[in-house]
Parts: sequence; C-alpha cells; structure tokens
Amino acid sequence: MKLRTAIRFVSGLLLLGSAHVAPAQGIGHSFFMRGSIVGLESGQGVICIGKADGAEPAQLLEVYRIEPIPGPPRTAAPAFRRKLVGHVRVEQIVDDHFARISVVNGAPRLHDIAETKRVKR
Repeated sequence: MKLRTAIRFVSGLLLLGSAHVAPAQGIGHSFFMRGSIVGLESGQGVICIGKADGAEPAQLLEVYRIEPIPGPPRTAAPAFRRKLVGHVRVEQIVDDHFARISVVNGAPRLHDIAETKRVKR
C-alpha cells in the first residue's frame, strides 16, 4: 500500500514538473528565474523578463539583492530581506523570456532580481 502511494506521488511530481504554468513559460521561468539578471558585463546585461512578462523597451526596473538576516532564526523559515541596489532599463526585448538591459544607477550584480516598481494602493 505504501509503495503504491509513493509511486503515485512521484508520478504526480513528474507530471507537474513537465507542465507549463502559463503559455510559453515553463515552471523554471515562472517560479525560479523570473527577474533574475542572468548576464552582466560593463553595465550591459540580460534579464529573465521578456515579452511574456509584459516587458517593454525603455521600461525602468528596480533591482534587489536577497540577503540573509543575521542572528538566530525567529521562525523555522529562513530569514531574508530584499535590499534595493539600483535600477536598470530594458533596452531590447530578445524573446518571450529575455531582455537586454543597461544599468541606470547603483551596482546590480549577476543573480540579483529586477522587477517593475510596485505602486502602493
């Protein structure tokens, strides 16, 4: 009985991992890579935000670095904070998943996360 349940669980995970979450986007892009700076050299780079994410040329994006919060953990979940480290501008849409960027200000690095500015309501 336990073996049958385990086989069903693993089969479900395999099916879920192979399914697309949104049109033209895989689960890796939607959950793990979206917004990541995947290439950066001399103030020019590539981010994992493209046409499918609504990126447009000349769009200004905030760049955040994820940092662990020092000290003893307060909860079972790891404690992290987002630190604003600069801004980038979308220069060119490459395809559904990627765009070329230029650094506007700050010191963004590889693997930092770029996103559109959030409007408070």
